[in-house]
Amino acid sequence: MVVSKSRYEEIRQKRLEENKKRMEELNLKKLVVDLRTTSPKTSPLAPEPLERPRRTYCYRQQDLLNRIYASDEVRGHAVDRAGKIQSGLEADFPSFVKPMTQSHVTGGFWLGLPVQFCKDHLPSHDEYITLVDENGDASETKYLVEKTGLSAGWRGFAIEHKLVDGDALVFQLVSPREFKVYIIRAYELEDNEDKEMKKKTMKMMARM
Repeated sequence: MVVSKSRYEEIRQKRLEENKKRMEELNLKKLVVDLRTTSPKTSPLAPEPLERPRRTYCYRQQDLLNRIYASDEVRGHAVDRAGKIQSGLEADFPSFVKPMTQSHVTGGFWLGLPVQFCKDHLPSHDEYITLVDENGDASETKYLVEKTGLSAGWRGFAIEHKLVDGDALVFQLVSPREFKVYIIRAYELEDNEDKEMKKKTMKMMARM
């Protein structure tokens, strides 16, 4: 069968157009694949969680830099002064002395309480307990009975009152869910010790 020249050209042109169309489709698909593989995946929620760890990390680093390590002598001296304040409190309200360590005032901010005191005087279930300082300012903390200590809220109290390693605190339980707290600074000037202890005791006694 002989194909005319005009018919041959027609078939040839049609095939060229078909090939061109296929090439365009292949290029388009390739372009889509390239865009999918190179386009960055973004999420509107991504920046927020990145900020939180950064703030926490900076704060902890600052805590570590500002840590004060008390000597045994300084620590013992603060405990002795705290004992003097405790001895002047009313015996009707149970109390105890708690020396501060690094874990109480930096990093973990966990305050364990004397186990026997907790069994004898504190609630038998998790409960919120209020801490009242010498100025009458109250802070709410969470008492965990299984761990016999203060968790949520203690961190804020420690930071607000600028507690450091070596300080000694007297906790006086004035109600089932409230402590009066006397803060004895490890680095108070010795010349003012007697005056400060009397002032603390009188101020707290007046508020009872």
